[in-house]
Amino acid sequence: MKKHVQKTLMYILILSLALGKVNAQNTNDTIEVQKPVQDSSITQEIQKNKLNYKSLIIPTAFIAYGVAGLTMNNLKKLNISTKVEINEHQPTQIKLDNYTQYAPAVIVYGLNAAGIKGKHNLRDRTIIYASSQLIAAAFTMPLKYLVKEERPDRSNTLSFPSGHAATAFSSAQFMFREYKDSNFWLSISGYPFAIFTGVYRMLNDKHWLGDVVAGAGFGILSTELAYWLFPKIDNLLRGKNKVKNSLSSTMVMPFYQNKIVGIGLVKTF
Repeated sequence: MKKHVQKTLMYILILSLALGKVNAQNTNDTIEVQKPVQDSSITQEIQKNKLNYKSLIIPTAFIAYGVAGLTMNNLKKLNISTKVEINEHQPTQIKLDNYTQYAPAVIVYGLNAAGIKGKHNLRDRTIIYASSQLIAAAFTMPLKYLVKEERPDRSNTLSFPSGHAATAFSSAQFMFREYKDSNFWLSISGYPFAIFTGVYRMLNDKHWLGDVVAGAGFGILSTELAYWLFPKIDNLLRGKNKVKNSLSSTMVMPFYQNKIVGIGLVKTF
């Protein structure tokens, strides 16, 4: 297990270094766009999406707790005692957690459709949310195969970290970031869905407590990184030589067809 933890920490370190390299590139791009007066709005948007290191404290603590729970006896006992306590009450297992993980993001799109606008328009928030889900998957999926922790129901060894919790909390953090400046109470209304998802992953005997806490940390972290990286991604999609009021536009849209969910890119000239 120690080797698994070392691999886990090494994987997280490699991702951090890679993201640090992107950050350095973003800094260079910011210097370039600050010179022209007409690009001041772009510069302001980049500044708004700067990575706030204080926002990384909570997800880092959650991830650290989850990783520590793989080896520390006291936290292992807490995982087991939580499972025993849940089993004593024999809760009814339901599959709502498969849907509530996406609820906050769906609510964001619903509110915007109803005229309650968030921070970004349809195109931009779709890019941000899609990026957050890709980052979350980049964290959680390889770790499942590196750590190989057995699930509480012993169905497989892909327990750590919880992918459902990561998706749920990344969605809740996405809702928070979209509405925190305009309506704080509305912005935090996605977290109950995320907590419900995490709790039911344990009630359904699919994850240990440490898996869910770590998944929540990776989810929040993924959304924070998605907002931080958005100016760079937006710049790549639009092109560096974009002219204002150009007829060229790019739109990213989710689609569902024949039971397949995906992201479509439409560019007009």
